[in-house]
Amino acid sequence: MQILDNNTIAIPDRKGNRRADTFLNILENPKVGLFFMVPGYRETLRVTGTAIIVRDLELRESMAVKGSIPELALVVNIEEVFFHCAKCVIRSGLWDADNWINIDDMSRLADALADQTSSEESAQEMHKRIEESYEVNLY
Repeated sequence: MQILDNNTIAIPDRKGNRRADTFLNILENPKVGLFFMVPGYRETLRVTGTAIIVRDLELRESMAVKGSIPELALVVNIEEVFFHCAKCVIRSGLWDADNWINIDDMSRLADALADQTSSEESAQEMHKRIEESYEVNLY
């Protein structure tokens, strides 16, 4: 994220699933709500505003990481900013590792994809490809 002025922020569209169609909702309704969490910090920050999708090269270049320039950026004109109390974070034990559930027996993303798609690829092959993608396509 980059602060452009007191009322405007820009959020780069980092590499991911490379599907710009996830921005269709912004084209249909530019109103956005953003929820910011900082690991270890119990209060959260909520921001509402109006967003536009931009391809301005200078802006995108200013948000490059490890030489990777985002294809798009979401520019948000901020209308409201407020902190949200920490009660839900405290009750959830979100930052307390002693309260975390054991995820070893939970299904992975690849398991769900293999189960819900008609791919010829096995869940194990998908998992390997997903993990490699996290390393190669992070930025």
